[in-house]
Amino acid sequence: MLVMLTAVVVVLAAALVLAPARLADSGSAGFSDQDTLRRALRDGFVAYWNSGDGTRPAGLSSVIDYWFRYHVAKGVIGALLFVALIAVATLLWKAYLRAGELGVAQRSGLVAAGALVSVFALVALLVVIANIQGAVAPFSSLLPMLPSGADDPQLGAAFEQIRQQLSGATGTTPPVDDMVSDFARYHITVAIIATVLAITAVGLAAVSWTRFARSADTRTRRVLCVSGIVTTLLATASIVLLAANTSAAIHSTTALSAFFDGSW
Repeated sequence: MLVMLTAVVVVLAAALVLAPARLADSGSAGFSDQDTLRRALRDGFVAYWNSGDGTRPAGLSSVIDYWFRYHVAKGVIGALLFVALIAVATLLWKAYLRAGELGVAQRSGLVAAGALVSVFALVALLVVIANIQGAVAPFSSLLPMLPSGADDPQLGAAFEQIRQQLSGATGTTPPVDDMVSDFARYHITVAIIATVLAITAVGLAAVSWTRFARSADTRTRRVLCVSGIVTTLLATASIVLLAANTSAAIHSTTALSAFFDGSW
């Protein structure tokens, strides 16, 4: 079972890197090529800004639709990878608990492998969260892919006008209102996910530490101690993530302004 699950993890890890762009591309737009994607985003964004309308032009919408599909594909693969890694970690920790006849080196190897796979599972969880965020607000997720505008007169002019509007120097136009709204949604998504993670992690930490205090078996106590530490750290990180993204959502205009000022 462990060998089979390990093979599944390897396949899913490769798919996470190689498959999303190909799965998301319709086959005609060619957005799986990064240069093509960036050019289309640049052209679509300039057209969007120059229109002065909150309705996104077809060129920009096609890029956003591709990016949505990309994040959905990567999020699904990441979720499958997370489940597979949790299964592998569970088998390794159970093997450690039953390792009474194994030598010190073998038991240490099980602990190291269990800890490493658990870390990979947390990384996979972060990938899932990032891609849920990207799927919910793909436009905001695309903005960091825009060039700075320094070497592009049209983008440079658009960025300067956006900065002026976000600073309150002038009134806002529909495109800015649209971006602020999408940016708020981008951070609200993570705030909601962080809330669920924090509640879950606090519950798991409480169970781990309670069982740790009640257990008399040394090996079991070690596993529960590791579980308690990991879930406590996850709960703390989730609370920090919740606070940061809640603040960014509430002050989305300021947060978006920081991006266009080069601070994101």
